[in-house]
Parts: sequence; structure tokens; C-alpha cells
Amino acid sequence: MKIEKCTIEDVSVLARMNKCLIEDERSSNPMDLSQLTERMKGFLEGDYDTYFFKEEDEIVGYALVDRTAEPLYLRQFYIDREQRRKHYGKSAFQALLEYLGTDTIELDVLPWNEAGVAFWKSLGFSEQYVVMRFKKR
Repeated sequence: MKIEKCTIEDVSVLARMNKCLIEDERSSNPMDLSQLTERMKGFLEGDYDTYFFKEEDEIVGYALVDRTAEPLYLRQFYIDREQRRKHYGKSAFQALLEYLGTDTIELDVLPWNEAGVAFWKSLGFSEQYVVMRFKKR
């Protein structure tokens, strides 16, 4: 698995992949592709770095990492739908840790995203806290 740091020129590809991630994890994020593109620009111009995961020069996924957080914070991690079940998620994550030179990283997973929770636990993640929200109906 090859890691390639993204640039501002990659925002449209990243936004499309982010839209798929939002759909896959059944997030309540209502942003459209245009809004996601602008948000991704803000991430790249701010405290975040993005990385493509490549297998044989084909982009198979990406990660968005807050480089200022301690420990590092993995905000987004996505493997393309057609590339799943090939162990790319595991190899991409391991390659990312090595590329970043860290052995500790945090992330959030939506509790109803059972596949995501199971994936991260299979890599050795454990729950650190539970965030809850109240919204009067």
C-alpha cells in the first residue's frame, strides 16, 4: 500500500469520496458535494493533512488527519466501495501509522455504524468515552 499526501488540487476527488463515506456510515451530515468541497478546502488550508491510499497507482481510499491533535486525530478514513474485502483497510491503516511515525491515534465512530465499529476494534481500537447528544423533539 502506497501513501501519497494530497494537495489542494485533490479537493474534488476527496469531496466525492467524503460524500460516499457520509452515505456509508449513515451520517446525519446534510452537506452536498459543493459544500463538502469547500469544507475539504478548509481542512487542507487549516490543521489537517489528507492522504490517498494507492494500490498499483490506483486510488483505493483516503484519510484526513488533524496533525495538531495530541494524539493525532483520524477524522475521516475511507476505502472505496469497489475495493473493500481485499484487506486494503487494514494495510492502509498500518501504512498510515508508519507514514505518520506514530503508534497512537484517535478517531470517532458513529455507534450505529456496526461495520465501522467492528473494523476498528479488529485493528485493536478500544472505546475511550461515549459522546451523547440531547435534542428536544
